[in-house]
Amino acid sequence: MESIKTVAIITGGNSSEIIISRKTAENIYQNLDRSIYRPIIITIIGKEWMAVVNEKEYSVDKNDFSVLTTEERIEFDCAFIAIHGTPGEDGKLQGYFDLLQIPYTTPSLLNTAITFSKWHCNTLLKQMNVKCANAILLRKKDEIHASKIAETTGFPCFIKPNNAGSSFGISKVKTMDEILPAIKKAFNEDNEVLIESAMIGREVTCGVLNYKGKIMALPITEIISNNEFFDFEAKYNGASQEITPADLSEELAKTIQAIVVDIYHRLNMTGIIRIDFILQKDGPYVIEINTVPGLTIGSLIPQQAEAAGIGLTELFNNAIEQAIKNSTY
Repeated sequence: MESIKTVAIITGGNSSEIIISRKTAENIYQNLDRSIYRPIIITIIGKEWMAVVNEKEYSVDKNDFSVLTTEERIEFDCAFIAIHGTPGEDGKLQGYFDLLQIPYTTPSLLNTAITFSKWHCNTLLKQMNVKCANAILLRKKDEIHASKIAETTGFPCFIKPNNAGSSFGISKVKTMDEILPAIKKAFNEDNEVLIESAMIGREVTCGVLNYKGKIMALPITEIISNNEFFDFEAKYNGASQEITPADLSEELAKTIQAIVVDIYHRLNMTGIIRIDFILQKDGPYVIEINTVPGLTIGSLIPQQAEAAGIGLTELFNNAIEQAIKNSTY
């Protein structure tokens, strides 16, 4: 009989997304099979790395990612990364665990770093002949010319942080006068700002994962926001309708699922990812790739997994199993 594996569920982070990260970690913790895994929640906020063991807090030794309690020294067989944003979704933790040779549940350092930057991700996808919106990247030191932005993207356009998720700092801009305030808002969240043409169309999203050794696209969700767009309130505070499976033709659904499987395969992804689309007359356009999607009770991936007949315990157990099995360490 195999021994029980110890899993670090890593939450926290250094961004506004910490709220969702905590809920994701708690959901994973509650649903892991205790006959196979011993989960321990570790919170990372800046330089403070703390583990909760038997309701007591202990510091994490960053030299080897171990925890010394009054009763034992804990080492981990796998890290279940549940930090949305930095340092869990931008490659930083992935590089750390690569050095320590500890398997983790997300895509690699390279893939998380590339996809975390919407600009770099979309540039790469366009080279793969995947449809994406026209876009401009701004950095804080750049001169801002509202007229050039309007000429390139047109109106409406979306102005958002380049390296962030969960819809913080995003604005839908319809006039020249709104450009500068929206850029300022986005810079409050990030040092880079992405400006994209706003594509008007149905928004859908599709999860994809390695399920029991095979790349599998989950059922598609259509998102109908009660707000101007799928912002933080719509995403996390119930101001949207999420229809799973989406009411799409069989042909279109297969096309979207084929795209997500192809991207997952060609980029050599691992873990559970989610790819968001806007539907246009000439086909689906990728908005972004989420390499650490929300896994709260109300999140999209759990909804899609349920529609596929995969329960939360099975979903989370599989993520750890595949991470350990496919590790090169």
